Amino acid sequence: MPKLDRDVLYLIFEELQYDKRTLHSCLLINRTWCETIIPILWRNPWGYNLNIEKEKLLSNIIISHLSNKSKISLKPNIIYQKPLFNYIIFCKHLNLSNIQKIISIIDIESEMKSIKKEIITLFIKRNTKFTHISIPYKFDFQLHLIPKAKDHFSDIKFLSCSTCVNNNILIGIMKICKSIEELELIVGEDNNNNNGIIKLIKSQKNLLNINLIYPSYTYDDKSFGEILENSLINHSNTIEYIKINKSPFTKILTSFINLQVLELDNIQNTTLDYLENLSLPYLRILRTKSVSIEVSTILIKSTGGFLNEIKIDSTFGNVYSNNRIIQAIYNNCPFLKYLKLILLNDNISELEKLIINCNYLNGLFIIIDSLAAFDWDNLFKILTESSPNSLFKFKFYSYVSINLGSLKQFFENWKGKHPMLLQLSRVKNVEDLIVKYKKKGRVKIYNNNVNFDEGFEWI
Repeated sequence: MPKLDRDVLYLIFEELQYDKRTLHSCLLINRTWCETIIPILWRNPWGYNLNIEKEKLLSNIIISHLSNKSKISLKPNIIYQKPLFNYIIFCKHLNLSNIQKIISIIDIESEMKSIKKEIITLFIKRNTKFTHISIPYKFDFQLHLIPKAKDHFSDIKFLSCSTCVNNNILIGIMKICKSIEELELIVGEDNNNNNGIIKLIKSQKNLLNINLIYPSYTYDDKSFGEILENSLINHSNTIEYIKINKSPFTKILTSFINLQVLELDNIQNTTLDYLENLSLPYLRILRTKSVSIEVSTILIKSTGGFLNEIKIDSTFGNVYSNNRIIQAIYNNCPFLKYLKLILLNDNISELEKLIINCNYLNGLFIIIDSLAAFDWDNLFKILTESSPNSLFKFKFYSYVSINLGSLKQFFENWKGKHPMLLQLSRVKNVEDLIVKYKKKGRVKIYNNNVNFDEGFEWI
């Protein structure tokens, strides 16, 4: 029975693996709970927002696992207690970028090289089989040459690295890792004669997710960009997710007919050639940020009617052309469930057509990106009169405050509908109103402290 209890607990806590707060609250229940939760928390200790204090805490835990000689040389005046667990052996995410940052916290230059090697070896020793690995810019530690490297790295599913990582390291990883599914590439400036990343990409059997990150300080290396994108096109049958923060150098998007998720950021309208003859028949999720209205409209029109989430942030160009995006949505997205977009007074009538045509709409996130007066009464009127029964999750972000009288009328007119889940910005003295309409069953959940840049996760 105790074994069964532990197995059941493990399955429960596995479902909560991304809810760190809940897991931490359960640690002190009893020893069994603690022993079950610690391996889950330490699977990816880098998955937290590591501020300076947390980095110091993590560095102290790592130092406590070092040899006594190293601990004394690092902190001669500190006595480290033996850890309750060998936390390091639970780590499945080898984030060498964070490890390198933590090493830099250690204030002892003369021992830096040997300490670096000992700390990295600390994570890699024993029989740990990693699933995720992140390699920093110009990393020079020959991972593929360590004993039993194949045992440690053959199951890698996620790789994040710079294209400037030492060629020998990338080619060494290529020989070991053949089943990478998620690839995050930071495209650096110094890509001359670095064909290691190209060979690594070509050697993969089941690439699913691609994230191409071009730092703002890098210049356009068109030649390498074309080679890189063409190597990804070889995996067009398997790739389902692409995120990129730069206009493509090739028609790479036209090749991924099985694409399901597309995220674009900072795409300039220098040319639209890469969108020519674009067809994304199976696309389900589209997220754009700092992308022109023209590009967003073309992308929506290129889909096959299966989009269920559209998130459009900070468009540029003539914002009054927003109607074109809204029209493209209600003409091409009958199964849409979640929508985030910028709205102006001139767009309200088109938005009404959208919520009438998109009968599965469940969540609506509206940004009023203007300091001019906004017609909240008109917006709330069309939402109460035309919303499908499925729509009851709302976020409203505005640079000017929402009128309390308009909000009160919105709640009054929502009578008989599904209680709404609501988030507002810049609304003062609204608490009493919310309490009143919670009691009346118009509002189920209200939140004004959640990061508005997140999707509908708070719901």
